[in-house]
Amino acid sequence: MTTNGGFQPVFCTIVPPHVLDKLARNEDPALSGPARRSLEHDAYQRTHRRLTTVIGAPAVAPPAGAVADQPHRTIYDARHQQDLPGSKVREEGSEPGPDATVNRAYTGLGATFELYLKAYGRNSIDGEGLPLDASVHFGTDYDNAFWNGEQMVFGDGDNEIFLDFTIPVDVIGHELTHGVTQHTANLTYFGQSGALNESVSDVFGSLIKQYALGQTAAEADWLIGAGLLAPRVTGTALRSMKAPGTAYDDDVLGKDPQPGTMDDYVRTGRDNGGVHINSGIPNHAFYLVATAIGGYAWEKAGQIWYDVLTGGGLKQDALFADFATLTVRAARERYGAGDELQAVQKAWEQVGVRTL
Repeated sequence: MTTNGGFQPVFCTIVPPHVLDKLARNEDPALSGPARRSLEHDAYQRTHRRLTTVIGAPAVAPPAGAVADQPHRTIYDARHQQDLPGSKVREEGSEPGPDATVNRAYTGLGATFELYLKAYGRNSIDGEGLPLDASVHFGTDYDNAFWNGEQMVFGDGDNEIFLDFTIPVDVIGHELTHGVTQHTANLTYFGQSGALNESVSDVFGSLIKQYALGQTAAEADWLIGAGLLAPRVTGTALRSMKAPGTAYDDDVLGKDPQPGTMDDYVRTGRDNGGVHINSGIPNHAFYLVATAIGGYAWEKAGQIWYDVLTGGGLKQDALFADFATLTVRAARERYGAGDELQAVQKAWEQVGVRTL
């Protein structure tokens, strides 16, 4: 259930559909073929997600003997098929095997669980010890990773544009955070509320990476998906929270379309109203808050964002201004009228979002 009373899980991928659309039109079949198959896979999974929403997903409880406040991870191998979850290849407590993809998925699920538990006292994605399941080697040259409302799924990439999707731990954290949002504010996946949904996943995905690496806000790269792009791509990542619009500028992928302020807000009917594009604006606001406060970003900036996500006051169809106003309120309630509050107010002002 969610704090807003509705349960509307959505199908969320790390690579935006507009990127795959562009690749699918490329004249080189080595690029267009995997992109087209990935779009087909995504369409199928999106339909499956809607059907599950209608008939209800099965309730999943921690297994008998599960230790409280400890992750319960299971990794499956889809063996390049589309049927989920696949064959079980690693479970909680077992030793690493020869498959690096399996091991990275296992570690990434653990890193996500640890950040939420240690920093915010949250026991897994739903707050009640939800088992963390993931399938790797999904499809053939599948160019994406997603949370389908019940589990994580990772493609191997095509090795032309994208590499293995388990490589960046922030990708794992991003997708699992869609599950956290699903069980809390349940932000509608369209327009500004959808961009907030994506931004929250980027924020906590980045915090999970920073926590795992022990990085301060000043030390972090603030990139989403660093290490995911193949060597032939002119770019560093899928998105940049520090400098939206600069993550890539490539002959094949085009230029990163993310705006960093409301002056460049993109109005489009594609990508659910630009949810992966306009998320750059709240992303940049969080970066500004975190670097202004300093120290470890998950401690204060992340706490403010987490308070808003889980506090019950964030409406499903919230606009940027609604979210910004709640962050100001949360900063004041938790830290008083000090540097934290000023950092939040100034950040939203810098990106052009008014607070009430």
